[in-house]
Amino acid sequence: MNHLILLKLGGSLITEKSKPHTARLNTIHRIAYEIAASLKHQPGLKLVIGHGSGSFGHVPAHLYHTRQGVTSREQWRGYAEVWHEARLLNQIVLESFYSAGLPVIAFPPSACAVTTRGIVTHWDLYGLQAALQANLIPVVNGDVVIDQELGGTIVSTEDVFGYLAPELKPERILLAGLEPGVWADYPDCTRLHPIITPADRDQISAGVSGSATVDVTGGMLDKVNHLLELVQQIAHLEGMIFSGEGEGQIGQALSGASFGTVIRGMPEKE
Repeated sequence: MNHLILLKLGGSLITEKSKPHTARLNTIHRIAYEIAASLKHQPGLKLVIGHGSGSFGHVPAHLYHTRQGVTSREQWRGYAEVWHEARLLNQIVLESFYSAGLPVIAFPPSACAVTTRGIVTHWDLYGLQAALQANLIPVVNGDVVIDQELGGTIVSTEDVFGYLAPELKPERILLAGLEPGVWADYPDCTRLHPIITPADRDQISAGVSGSATVDVTGGMLDKVNHLLELVQQIAHLEGMIFSGEGEGQIGQALSGASFGTVIRGMPEKE
């Protein structure tokens, strides 16, 4: 599918992660209009948008340890609570995007996907692919899912993109958060990695941290590892981790600009 981008809006970007159940409404609205402007100037662009759960889903997920598995009655009640919180944020995002004129339609993993030990193994993508062909914008999110071995678990947006990307073969995967990229000297945070390739994996692992707030799905290192795996699987795929906090940053990224930390596969041998 030509000129397809997978864009994630991180939970740290669209919620106040240190304040439970708090959406950053102005930021969500701004991003919606930036996306709308990008599509107006690039009519051939197709998007799948994903978003994290931030201060909505991560708090009950941490309380009930939902990511690790769901078996007891209490854990299933927690599973439902995580779903409810993720659903509330998803609706906020959808309403904002719809108000900006974006033809969004939700494809929540809880309704579509099945995992095995946390890895998405089954997802009928016919509806999502048909929506893309019709110039709609599928929206996915970090969510609870039924797991064939764990009972239930949680998938991050990166987990979802990890399943979608080999099937849809996008040109780019853009992960927009608060951080301007991947820090080379965390926690001093004075230098970014401008480019990361699979050859750098061991070198950066020691210097890349998880999340400073509650994040049950892995934090920055998990994001980097997901993208490294995908750029090795999919020819010519490029990933980028960047800040969506500044006005215009999302629009620039959708227009093809490279900043923050770019993640690429191994260069081809001559």
